[in-house]
Amino acid sequence: MQWYTVTCFLVAGLIANGIAIDDRNWQLAPDGNGRLHLINTNPYDIPESDTVVPRFVPEQDTIFRLFTRANPTEPQILQLNNPASISGSNFNPAHPTRFSIHGWNNDGSHFMNTLFRDAYFQLGDFNLITVDWGVGAINPNYITARNLVGPVGNTVSLLIDQLISTAGANPDNIYIIGYSLGAHVAGSAGKSQHGRIHSIIALDPAGPLFALGQSDAVSPADGRYVETIMTNAGLLGINTPLGQANFYPNGGRTQPGCGADIAGSCAHDRAPMFYAESLTTSTPFRAMRCADHGQILSGSCTSSGPDANMGGQPSNYGRGVQGVFYLETNDASPFARG
Repeated sequence: MQWYTVTCFLVAGLIANGIAIDDRNWQLAPDGNGRLHLINTNPYDIPESDTVVPRFVPEQDTIFRLFTRANPTEPQILQLNNPASISGSNFNPAHPTRFSIHGWNNDGSHFMNTLFRDAYFQLGDFNLITVDWGVGAINPNYITARNLVGPVGNTVSLLIDQLISTAGANPDNIYIIGYSLGAHVAGSAGKSQHGRIHSIIALDPAGPLFALGQSDAVSPADGRYVETIMTNAGLLGINTPLGQANFYPNGGRTQPGCGADIAGSCAHDRAPMFYAESLTTSTPFRAMRCADHGQILSGSCTSSGPDANMGGQPSNYGRGVQGVFYLETNDASPFARG
């Protein structure tokens, strides 16, 4: 109801200003910072714009920045079809590798990259590779950016292939972590790797124009373990369980400490914040397994199987964690209650 009310309000404002639109084609979508945009989801009725958007070629324009404990703040650029950029870097196949992928209307500077980098290097030696597809993601036309999910995911997969062939990387040691639209990019990368990547972590996957079963939407088969963390489900994020294990903190729609949060950006941003904290906290994000997704929607979760921790390092792979989970958090950091 909140999504519908806000959408109608914004559409009414456009009509009041003399802009003729079909309100059935319009809905709200988040950018990489959780800011809300009103978008037209009809690809045959896109308003004309004077904005010039650079042509995006994923294999040429996606930037892969490698951070390690040896270069925690100054990245090294890994390039497709340039094995020397890998062999001459600090990439170490003996160390776990983590990919971090931003969402719509953002780039490699997204705050989650710093959060993840700091958390992982506090734990030990990791190869953290940030995926910057900002040339394609920073686009006022959401449909165009949304349709790049598959190609960007395939580009990430190509780099993984090169890490394996050039440096001896092991898919069993790789996680792909994506936020919002980037969550579906992570899933698409896993698909291109035929599900052999250790873990896919989808942080509040974007909702507009995505549904379970679509070829480029996150799915349970995208990795050996696929986890979703839903924090603004039904507004900026998708509500449908898309992973093997699906966590709904505080019910997954709104988050304590976010106030009214009509646009949902505060709740949307909690997903990467929760995940970053889960990597280093001594107090786990302990969650109750519900009988089904319907219990999440009704707010009446009853224990139906073993509890599990949301997020964390290592992931839940191999622990039999699957289904839908509910947990509560604090309204400010530290969020985990145990």
